[in-house]
Amino acid sequence: MSSKTYKLSYSIIFILTTVFLSGCGVYSFTGVAITAETISIQTFYNDAEGGPPDLSQTFTNKLRDYYQENTNLTLVNEDGELQLEGAVTGYRITPVAPTAGRDNEAGLSALTRLTITIKASYVNTTDDAFNFENKSFSFYSDYDSNQNLTTVENQLIEEIYDQIILDIFNASVANW
Repeated sequence: MSSKTYKLSYSIIFILTTVFLSGCGVYSFTGVAITAETISIQTFYNDAEGGPPDLSQTFTNKLRDYYQENTNLTLVNEDGELQLEGAVTGYRITPVAPTAGRDNEAGLSALTRLTITIKASYVNTTDDAFNFENKSFSFYSDYDSNQNLTTVENQLIEEIYDQIILDIFNASVANW
């Protein structure tokens, strides 16, 4: 047999193995091993002081999108086999990297940190061993203090939400 035939054989075996494993429905290459078929994600409410008015709606939409893109779960309005709900509970801006002032002036901060906290509750009706209630997930992103927050806020929120959503996903369906 020629090397082309070997390569073709290995390619066919790889494709068949991939199709077989993904067709089982219990395992996926994202590491998610779930048997449930539906998920309901209620709109997270905004219980944070400050931040844009659409803070909670943006989070809810990104969370729903992430679960739909990374699982085979069907999103339902309520009473899913898996259920997520919660709130945006913190939106905090703090200085993090002070600089020395000159001539006895107060030092300014070179960096400012935006921290967002989400509290989430998760119910798995098929296996309650993975349930959690009011679990806090928090992440931050720093930006140069010379920048106006409004110019970088959407980008920072997106970065923070991406990490928090990954943490919630891992704590719920990925069982990490």
